[in-house]
Amino acid sequence: MSHSNPNPNPHRRFATPESLSDWLKPRLPSDSFASWGVKPGTKNVHNLFLELSEGETTLINDNDDSSPPVRALDVVTIRIIGSNNRVLIELRQELSDGTVRDRNRPLSEKMKPGETLEAAVARAVREELGSVIGDGDGVVRIVPDSYVKKVEERVSVSYPGLPARYMLHSVDAVVDGLPDGEFCTEEGAEYEDTGENRVADAAISCKKHYWRWVDANAV
Repeated sequence: MSHSNPNPNPHRRFATPESLSDWLKPRLPSDSFASWGVKPGTKNVHNLFLELSEGETTLINDNDDSSPPVRALDVVTIRIIGSNNRVLIELRQELSDGTVRDRNRPLSEKMKPGETLEAAVARAVREELGSVIGDGDGVVRIVPDSYVKKVEERVSVSYPGLPARYMLHSVDAVVDGLPDGEFCTEEGAEYEDTGENRVADAAISCKKHYWRWVDANAV
């Protein structure tokens, strides 16, 4: 099994978050764009700028340059299987601005350009669960023949008013070393930022994840 994110380069690049903001403002509903980073659970334009810079997200605006672009991205979703027919669910996230975002879904993570499914699964587990299981090798095992691919289109929760197209790559996996009850994990810096403008410092990041085991039939 070797599936990879085939999109190494976004359609559009922007030199600064400000230039991205200037491009987006006339193409999105003003009240929606104004809520970015203000409405609890949303992200800001610095987050989107970093996604574009890292190649995780593409903005597609082919048909009408005045219409809202579509945020297209590949996402890996991991149903972590536990004992007694249970699956691990992320209940909520605590963000760097102090707000809490409800999730109620399996672990998921944006894929990076050219990243294989296996590498994305390992990275997602390491980044979001590493504070309780460590970074040791061999703790993640993908269940054979569990891969499912589908497309979902909806308005982004993180960026209100911005349509999104998610290419979802889902697998089941077993992860060693996880607590048996509810638990919380902490996440380090999502993006490396060495630029003078410190874009990552201005972005909203996830600081804590809260997890619970639920019956697999409920997922």
